[in-house]
Amino acid sequence: MTPALQSELERAISAATGEPFRIEHTRDVSGGCINRALILDGGATRFFAKLNEARFDAAFAAEADGLNALAKSGIRTPDVIAQGVAGESAFLVLEHLALGAGSDAAYRALGRQLAAMHAHHGARFGWHRNNYIGATAQNNRESGSWVEFWHHQRLAPQLALAAENGMRGTLQRLGDALLAALPRFFVSYAPAAALVHGDLWSGNAAFLADGAPVVFDPAVYQGDREVDLAMTELFGGFPAAFYAAYREAAPHADGYEVRRTLYNLYHVLNHANLFGGGYAAQAERMMERLLAETRG
Repeated sequence: MTPALQSELERAISAATGEPFRIEHTRDVSGGCINRALILDGGATRFFAKLNEARFDAAFAAEADGLNALAKSGIRTPDVIAQGVAGESAFLVLEHLALGAGSDAAYRALGRQLAAMHAHHGARFGWHRNNYIGATAQNNRESGSWVEFWHHQRLAPQLALAAENGMRGTLQRLGDALLAALPRFFVSYAPAAALVHGDLWSGNAAFLADGAPVVFDPAVYQGDREVDLAMTELFGGFPAAFYAAYREAAPHADGYEVRRTLYNLYHVLNHANLFGGGYAAQAERMMERLLAETRG
């Protein structure tokens, strides 16, 4: 950390909290594969910070916006302390929370709180600003139609990016067919525009020592609540207690199992674009299953 960056972090934190803050020690911690994450230790007070190149300022601003929106709904997030640019570095400073694993009771609380968050509805699908899903720009242009939103702001941009990354042929053929068939998945299902986390896998939720759930690293927008539920099942899943508590508060609608694949396709395509590997083949298999449903 450069002296100029340290000085700006100290200034920004002091201004935000109203208390003098000086960084005595820093410690790098695991915080994902995109940003540098570290603890800023001021002796009696600690903060969690993310750092990256100055061009990531927009991503940190969008993350701060998303955290604030989720917190206003009643679900716990780390408080946003400061966000900005110092020289060649962008930064986001958050409340430091000691987070760990949760018990069944803690996961039940998370299920109930997520259902309550999803009860916050907007008039349109989308968000007042674009943000990011991982390192990928996420378009949030508002729409009155969920089908149009999922087509033009979610699947189509990922398919276009995949083509730019050399994933053409079968992936694009299946993608075109699926986009044309999208309305068939919503003949008898019309979701509300719920406030969603947008990137809710097991790595973006944890628990305080008293079991209180905390969520973070959001990609917030107003969408079908099922997008969050679907993603919780994509990479390992949450414990059964979470799903039982959520369903008790907000039962699943018919057809969720099919729509789960449709919604998780977005994340698998994003992983194909970010990481390559076998994600493109996984996306093709998902699209083949979805298209088979439309012919069934």
